[in-house]
Amino acid sequence: MTRQPFLNFDPIERAGRLWEQHWPDEDPAVYASMRAVTSIMRAHQILIAELDAILRPYGITFSRYEALVLLSYSRDGSLPLSKIGERLQVHATSVTNVVDRLEAAGLVRREPNPRDGRGTLATITDAGREVVAKATAEFNAARFAMSAIGLADLKSLFAILRELRLDAEDFNPDGHGNDPRRR
Repeated sequence: MTRQPFLNFDPIERAGRLWEQHWPDEDPAVYASMRAVTSIMRAHQILIAELDAILRPYGITFSRYEALVLLSYSRDGSLPLSKIGERLQVHATSVTNVVDRLEAAGLVRREPNPRDGRGTLATITDAGREVVAKATAEFNAARFAMSAIGLADLKSLFAILRELRLDAEDFNPDGHGNDPRRR
């Protein structure tokens, strides 16, 4: 992967100091939050670029990889498009786009849902299973582009970000499948 030259300073830390200068009366948690959010957003950019570079030889992106993994883990290799969107936590339009591209590449096929006459299933093909197996082996070898971070810190990072997701009601931790926003 081609990278831009290293900066001789941390632009996020510099932005944080400037934030403190321009907003001197804020709670120190505001400054820490600004630095953390900006760091998360930059880390997201770095990770997507590295993961997509691993996937490029397979002609898929990370979002398509996630759909293939989900289908490969399903009991029959098939899921309704609505279930894919629910599990990947994306809009139906995004699922349609992902499945369209995977279908065009021969990695999934659409089939009528026998349980729902109006619904459609996405079914992983043998070629899709091969791609997901090879890509997963590469991701595992690369530790999902997270090799710079040790195991204890990875566990802490997951726990910290999970708290953010819980606060946003991203999922129901009691596992009952009820949308906590509808209680």
